[in-house]
Amino acid sequence: HATGIKFLFSELEFNHEVVMIAPNKERSSCGHGITLGEPIRLNKIANSKYECSGYPADCILIGVGHHFSDQKPDLVVSGINHGANLGQDRFYSGTIAAAREAAFREIPSIAVSLVTKSIKDVEHFDVAAKFVNLLISKGVRDIIPPMALLNINVPNIPMEEISGVKLTTSGMQLYSEEVVERVDTRGRNYYWVGGTYQGSADIKGSDCNAVAQSLISVELQSLSVNDSDKSARSKLEELLKEINHEGLC
Repeated sequence: HATGIKFLFSELEFNHEVVMIAPNKERSSCGHGITLGEPIRLNKIANSKYECSGYPADCILIGVGHHFSDQKPDLVVSGINHGANLGQDRFYSGTIAAAREAAFREIPSIAVSLVTKSIKDVEHFDVAAKFVNLLISKGVRDIIPPMALLNINVPNIPMEEISGVKLTTSGMQLYSEEVVERVDTRGRNYYWVGGTYQGSADIKGSDCNAVAQSLISVELQSLSVNDSDKSARSKLEELLKEINHEGLC
């Protein structure tokens, strides 16, 4: 039911056979959790749309192990996440975990996030969805090497304000790291974890810097040491140069 995944589904279903399997509730910052020791429920809510009681990575396990047990999907696209997955935040991300779980099974995969800053912002999910569709139409699936994924972060601005696309490396997000201690009505201490966002480190070529410059960040994240990664990175850089030359529209 999330806005981002609905935009993505609607954009891709015009030219592709798409199946949506998504968690049935908010799973922000769940990392690469999977459900063990208890059942996972899968509920069909519409044609080609399912809700899963587990984590994002569980959605891939159920999809590949059950729904696509006879044939792997050609591509997994996870998102569109509401908010950035930049720098070290990728380790907390359930969105990236779903793409990573697919990559473990040698399925080309993409994680995509819209870099929103406030719940009051106008959300340009259409920009992120159209960019993913453009990448797919240009054959990006064949560029992603085994045991790797693309992590895409799209600035939350209209398409005409996007400066271009850049192949990036992981940056560093900065937080206050504060933990707030409070006392409940019974006199027991409890804690709120999650510091205030304080920007990002100025690292040349990083995903954080790219988004700050109104560029779409595309990062190739390898899950193993693989000689094909260098070749894939070179091909991906050429593809993004082509998109920058031709334009996003």
